[in-house]
Amino acid sequence: MKKITLKDIANHFNVSISTVSKALNNSPEISKSTSKNIKAYAKANSYTPNFNALSLKNQSTKTIGIIIPNMLNYYFAQVLKGIEKTATKNGYKIITCISNNSLNKEIETIEMLSTGVVDGFILSVAEETETKNEFNHFKICNKKQIPLVMFDRVVEDIDCDKVITNDFMASVNAVNYLKNKGCKKIAFAGANLDLNIGKLRHEGYLAGLKNNNLDIDQAIIIAKHEVYYKNHEALIKPLFDQSFDALITSNESVAIAAIKIAQQKDIKIPEDLSILAFSNGILARHSNPRLSTISQHGEIIGERAATLLINKLENNITTTTTETIETDIVLRESSK
Repeated sequence: MKKITLKDIANHFNVSISTVSKALNNSPEISKSTSKNIKAYAKANSYTPNFNALSLKNQSTKTIGIIIPNMLNYYFAQVLKGIEKTATKNGYKIITCISNNSLNKEIETIEMLSTGVVDGFILSVAEETETKNEFNHFKICNKKQIPLVMFDRVVEDIDCDKVITNDFMASVNAVNYLKNKGCKKIAFAGANLDLNIGKLRHEGYLAGLKNNNLDIDQAIIIAKHEVYYKNHEALIKPLFDQSFDALITSNESVAIAAIKIAQQKDIKIPEDLSILAFSNGILARHSNPRLSTISQHGEIIGERAATLLINKLENNITTTTTETIETDIVLRESSK
């Protein structure tokens, strides 16, 4: 079956191709009755726009490419929600891709989508990209004047818009909160210290201890460079050979593993041990006890990233900016 075109629809109604295009795009220049009839005919005949042709004509696809490191993280799901909501409100579509933290996958995705498929990218840098310091694909985007907005995991040396949280101060504030609740031995469990956000969370924890005149005890600090996607209990278990009355973890899964081990050892939460975890996802709401968290406000980050990119695309903005979204502590039953 031959694919129907704008010209075919125009011939059917004996109107110009421009009129058909405006009707399909809800232009106020076309009467409601005409728009309704044209849309109904287009739908009945399975009309789909040729985005490559539109791109050549308008120099715009009204499409944004999204690249996230993995699809299982609730934080990234919230960011996507914010991006999609803002994109739709402004008449943009999104194409979402998963890098699986692979440098090559990230490069391939950018090369594929930057051939007139999308107008720009919103992305969180893959773990392998950051650890290998390989950023040439981002530099190529800059040379091609394809705008980038990075969030969460960003590259300081790439000149592009960025939306971040202050991970350093988030850890400082977490220590402050626990100290104010009477905690005196605050432990830390973090992985991914090869990544900048992991380093900042660890450094913020150490600074928080120093600011509160608390001893830095390496025996209750786990600061790993490896990634623990599955066996979080193996990461956290050595801590429980020591005594401590509070724990800050780099993610919810590590915190829940700590809760499980504490319960096995008859350590009462939060009476004997307060626990705070980065992110504020589904696991935190359904753990027992429910987990207190450091919320990064993923949906707001997504909204701001999409707004920055769309403003750049539509207003030819040449300067770049970094926006910082403040974190806060969401209190539940796992902390005093």
